[in-house]
Amino acid sequence: MISATRLDAATAAVTVLSNRKEVTDWTLRYFGPWWNAAPVDATEGCAGAVVIADVVEPSEYEEITFLVRDGRPTHEADYAKHPLLVARDGEDIIATSPEEGIAYRSTPSSGRLVLAGTEAQPLALAAARLARESIRGQLLGDGWAVLHSSAVVRPDDGATLLAFGDKGAGKTTTALLLASHGWQLLANDRVLVRPTGERDVAVVPWPSAAALGLGLLHSFGWDVIAREHLVAGSSFHPTQHESVTEALLAGDHTPLWENGKRERKVQVFPDQFPALFDVPLATGGRAAGLLFPQIDADAAPDVVDGTRTLGEADFMSGATEDRYPDLFGLAQGVDSGGRSSARAEVAARLAQLPHRTIRLSHDIPASTALLQKATHTICPPPYKEK
Repeated sequence: MISATRLDAATAAVTVLSNRKEVTDWTLRYFGPWWNAAPVDATEGCAGAVVIADVVEPSEYEEITFLVRDGRPTHEADYAKHPLLVARDGEDIIATSPEEGIAYRSTPSSGRLVLAGTEAQPLALAAARLARESIRGQLLGDGWAVLHSSAVVRPDDGATLLAFGDKGAGKTTTALLLASHGWQLLANDRVLVRPTGERDVAVVPWPSAAALGLGLLHSFGWDVIAREHLVAGSSFHPTQHESVTEALLAGDHTPLWENGKRERKVQVFPDQFPALFDVPLATGGRAAGLLFPQIDADAAPDVVDGTRTLGEADFMSGATEDRYPDLFGLAQGVDSGGRSSARAEVAARLAQLPHRTIRLSHDIPASTALLQKATHTICPPPYKEK
């Protein structure tokens, strides 16, 4: 029995098919309302882009991977932290991932991707990743760009606030504080944007697991909820390191570091925000203001003087997108952050919007109050007749 899940985001769509329902169910859960994920009838045919991900016997996987290793030119590349061996077979791009036990075949001209894997879970993750890349490739070709930003949407009118900054600046904290107090979460780390009309910038989410530090989770009071979730036999995203799960179960919110540089964090599924933490999700909006947060644990939250404006580093690009390079030709040669003309027009329009540099602290109530005050000045709530 073949099952199917279809994703729709703005002007793009892709269908994931598999001989194992857990593969398409994973796509359904991972993208959920953010990209209008829904089960569809696989027997009716699937027009447009498609990802076919089947679980096969090890012998079948070996037959497919032999094509990559039969003497043709190859190159090695990392994709989602897994080493791939990549080659060409006519117009098709073929690859093998020994760590995952997955073989890939991409036909860029048709948007068709075929995956064959020996285990369902790694295959489900890989199929979801490539479905997302298929959507991104289509949107990039249609004039969208990718911003390195968190975002929240006001449900009354779709006004969207974008928060920018380097790692640790407070993008996630800003988004979650607002999404816990009347706004809806659109994105944790990046968004897709496109100029529309004469002045507007449309914004749609870039679905991904959200990485929340143990300290941040504790400051929101969500660590107790997370622990109860685990004790009940449930889980978070499988990319979460075992040490993080152990810390949650032990009630320890001390930050965990990998090689003293990278913090190990709780990996939250998109659908777990509303289900566990009462944080609603948004599916799109229009840019209305920019926030440039700074975290200072001991200082009082405040709006501060700042000259920070939008820069090239605030856009994702082929130079910065090191985890998901376009190995399978899904963007048809467009830079993974969008065409330079699209990025320039988005930057020009966003520069005309109100913006504030804000200082946040570990005092959650005070930081929330400051953000609510700042957002009222950046984009006043719409007038409602009594």
